[in-house]
Amino acid sequence: MLKPLLLTSLVASLTLSAHADPLLTEKTSVQIETMATGLNHPWGMTFLPNGSILVTERNGTLQHISADGKTRQAINGLPQIDARGQGGLLDVIIAADFSTSKTLYFSFSEPGTGGNSTAVARAKLIDDTLTDVSIIFSQQPKYDSRHHFGSRLVMDNNGKLFITTGDRGSERTQAQKLDNHIGKVIHINTDGTPSTDNPYVSQANAKKEIWSYGHRNIQGAALHPQTGQLWTHEHGPQGGDEINIVLPGKNYGWPLITYGEEYGGGAIGKTAQEGLEQPLHYWVPSIAPSGMIFYNAELFPEWQNNLFVGSLKFGQLVRLELTGDKVSHEERIMIGQRVRDVEQGPDGAVYLLTDSSDGQLLRIMPATE
Repeated sequence: MLKPLLLTSLVASLTLSAHADPLLTEKTSVQIETMATGLNHPWGMTFLPNGSILVTERNGTLQHISADGKTRQAINGLPQIDARGQGGLLDVIIAADFSTSKTLYFSFSEPGTGGNSTAVARAKLIDDTLTDVSIIFSQQPKYDSRHHFGSRLVMDNNGKLFITTGDRGSERTQAQKLDNHIGKVIHINTDGTPSTDNPYVSQANAKKEIWSYGHRNIQGAALHPQTGQLWTHEHGPQGGDEINIVLPGKNYGWPLITYGEEYGGGAIGKTAQEGLEQPLHYWVPSIAPSGMIFYNAELFPEWQNNLFVGSLKFGQLVRLELTGDKVSHEERIMIGQRVRDVEQGPDGAVYLLTDSSDGQLLRIMPATE
């Protein structure tokens, strides 16, 4: 079992603004460019083969932004979305064969009997219109809640889809039960059927789509570039944000174990218990993580194989150096706005979405002399 690593001393934060002079981070000098403004609480993004970008807005709009950020077009054809609280239009990714299939996947809070829940749809993008929209996953059961939807989408190396979810805020105990999708990582084929390598496909009274359980609210996920394993991070309650390597059939402990506490104080559970997975890294106090990538482009050779995590609470981009499966160093780069998503662009730059009613699409590039 991996031992948790808690870094209690923070490196000096570096303030970067959209029009600032180049600044020196620990490894390299960078500058931030503002690619687009006026986005309504943007949540997720994905790059199309021509370099343009699809950006989700939590209010239920999918924007198609040109590669230079100068033009945008709202996409038509989205299903009904329950855009309240933390819910709305969430993540989006394209299929590996998008150039020919035009297929994409997106997650959203789906209204229905009993309330709402995280759902994932597959569709084709034709001339800025979604066609052939079909729901391939719908989290069960639904609750009347505005909280903890997850939800990141990751395609594994076999072309199957990982979906992260949340405990819906008020339903934490359901994360320990296998007869529902609450507080789980889901693993399905792109037609919505459970992956045959899931741990509970043959177990009665268990949801066959479950990959792992005991999660609180996962809003960052990425495949490790060497191992192909799924890494995630999730929000702790008040402290105890976690990074985990998510393996099939493992129980990640929520709410039985956590390094956080109840809002306003008070213990929730223990920090460790036999049979429950320890995080490989955690934060106290919380950084409110969102978005995550492994950087593997050539534009920033100094950042090769580093893990980048956005911070909503502190308005930072957190850079983590890894030694095997352990975090060996942490740098905080101060963006000054709530960072909702982090992606690596086809140009090798690091792209950020900032979470506000006037959200921005930012690009981090090497500084020019």
